[in-house]
Amino acid sequence: MSIDSGTAVILARGLTRRFGDLVAVDRVDLQVPARQVYGFLGPNGSGKSTTIRMLCGLLTPSAGEIEVFGLRIPAEAEALRRHIGYMTQRFSLFEDLTVRENLEFLAAVQGVPKAKTKARIDELLEQYHFGDRRKQLAGTLSGGQKQRLALAGAVIHEPELLFLDEPTSAVDPESRRDFWEKLFELADAGTTLLVSTHLMDEAERCHRLAILSLGVLVADGTPAELTGRLQGRTFIVEAADPRRAQRLIVDVPGVLSVAQVGNNLRVLTAERGDVAESVAGIGRRIDEVLARAGQTARTTATPANLEDVFVAVTGNDAKHAVQAA
Repeated sequence: MSIDSGTAVILARGLTRRFGDLVAVDRVDLQVPARQVYGFLGPNGSGKSTTIRMLCGLLTPSAGEIEVFGLRIPAEAEALRRHIGYMTQRFSLFEDLTVRENLEFLAAVQGVPKAKTKARIDELLEQYHFGDRRKQLAGTLSGGQKQRLALAGAVIHEPELLFLDEPTSAVDPESRRDFWEKLFELADAGTTLLVSTHLMDEAERCHRLAILSLGVLVADGTPAELTGRLQGRTFIVEAADPRRAQRLIVDVPGVLSVAQVGNNLRVLTAERGDVAESVAGIGRRIDEVLARAGQTARTTATPANLEDVFVAVTGNDAKHAVQAA
């Protein structure tokens, strides 16, 4: 399928999934553009995995409509399968087979023509840095190497759409950085990617981002759009005693969240309206409260980040709900 950049690859309307009395996904609307890395951000239990399973036809929705490449899902899920790849956070290949044997098996499963299999595997071994490990048992690879092999297996049939469900949650930062470079290479080559994560630094890498909370889609946009909506609502407080200052600031009217970051405090306010008035008003109130308590401190406005966005749209403490990398 040839899809122009920006064209919607996935359309979901009112997507809902119930498990008994539990509503795991609640009336979610999605529009995923082609050739981009689209992220799902949310803690465990927010509905990310359930949504992905419905979008790729593995789980039937309780309500709502799904179209992927114009195909009605789940009714036409079988026709969709040859166009998609799917990778989970758990290493799902055969540990007692070599790197090459795993790719040969997956090529057969995905229907890669035998005449093209050897060339395609050789290409992936080079691209994913397995040239000197092709005969190594998959079970002896490091965590990062296993994830790279799983990604190579997921794209062996050159899918136009790739679903990745928290693919890097168990690997080190260097391996995650390398993994994401591979994802952007795929996007540059025309693949659309939908990636779920609970890591803030990964969410910041996405072209566009949806935030899920308790099965509800609470925000959708580019990282810059989402953080821009909080203009004038975030502050840094430099205090001599940050722990005591935190206890004082959290009760200031208009303060939504106070989190310690190193030796400073990061403050998110619930105020809206005129940006200049908001910055001056809340900053002045924080300074006044700290001064009355004998605290030496300085309050300055600072740009919002995605953790601020998460707190603002969910009303939860992101430090406990989402791991900030």
